[in-house]
Amino acid sequence: MLSRRLLPACLLGLTMSLAVPHALAQDSELFAIKNRWENITATMREDAQAKAMKSLAGELEALAARYPESAEVFTWLGIVQASAARAEGGMGALSLVKQARASLERAIELDPRGSNASAYVTLGALYDKVPGWPIGFGDSDKAESMFRQALSVRPEGIDVNYYYAVFLADEGREAEALTHARRAIDGTPRQGREASDKELREEAKALAAKLG
Repeated sequence: MLSRRLLPACLLGLTMSLAVPHALAQDSELFAIKNRWENITATMREDAQAKAMKSLAGELEALAARYPESAEVFTWLGIVQASAARAEGGMGALSLVKQARASLERAIELDPRGSNASAYVTLGALYDKVPGWPIGFGDSDKAESMFRQALSVRPEGIDVNYYYAVFLADEGREAEALTHARRAIDGTPRQGREASDKELREEAKALAAKLG
């Protein structure tokens, strides 16, 4: 007869054995999606990117339905929706950016650190670039708040510092923008995002040269 005292340990072992394959499946699917996102942004012409990004967003929506408590899945859903909006352009992009904002806010609810700051960075860029009321939800104060949240989590990030530098330059705060552009140049690449960060580093160099 199975001891009552051993039963919780047995159940814990069973739960862990079921959870590990579940987590591995999610990681595997996300890894494939990240690679495709990198490929789309790096190799496709802009006029072809919108359709590809929308298709990728559809896959992530299905993934989010299966993993509703995964901050990383919602972060990537927001990133891809924002990428689709950028590729779409014009008024047609507004519904996509609103979806992206909702996805990223959900990611932050699930993980207050914003999936290692990626959710905050993308939200900051959205608040910076989207038109303000009554057309959109753009807001400089909220943009800066998101970027500062991101810096508190990952102050050495290339993406964090580059996008904050762009925001500061747009606001006419050129000395601060130059500081963060230089930090982006010297920043630490993200694992699995080396190609994107290499491109951002080059853009940071161009921005620093312009500001300097």
